[in-house]
Amino acid sequence: MSCSTPDAAQLDGAPAAVLTVSDSCARGEKKDLSGPAVEEALKRRGFRVSARGVVADDSSTIQKKLIEMCRSARLVVTTGGTGIAPRDVTPEATRAVCERLVEGIAEHMRAEGMRKTRFAALSRGVCGVRETSLILNLPGSPSGAVESLEAVADLLSHALELVAGKTEHG
Repeated sequence: MSCSTPDAAQLDGAPAAVLTVSDSCARGEKKDLSGPAVEEALKRRGFRVSARGVVADDSSTIQKKLIEMCRSARLVVTTGGTGIAPRDVTPEATRAVCERLVEGIAEHMRAEGMRKTRFAALSRGVCGVRETSLILNLPGSPSGAVESLEAVADLLSHALELVAGKTEHG
């Protein structure tokens, strides 16, 4: 999608943060490919990525970083840790720091993902609200992360307006 969409115009410069959750990337054994791919996709959508980070698959570490990122970003996007492996704890960490979940966004990502691969059904990513920020969990593969983000990108502008308290209708 191009930046000429209405959402991109409304989101011009909105602060976003990207958090990669990966044991191997946190240890420096693997290069983070998903975080940069998500960052580029957000920029194409009109966001200003103000923070990036990489953490291990540890719930308390993820929670602390999410809380920190929500202080300065309206949208916090995670990549990784959403599967069913024992160390995949990103959804649990996200739930722990959110006041409310936005189930429809995660459901929509999975539904769109299943059009491309049946393995999208194994994703447990969630979307939730913390204060005035939206937290969105994406899969760990670069293509899966970007495709999942693109599946819901048109919803983000309105969701962020609502989270900020802008509920008037035109």
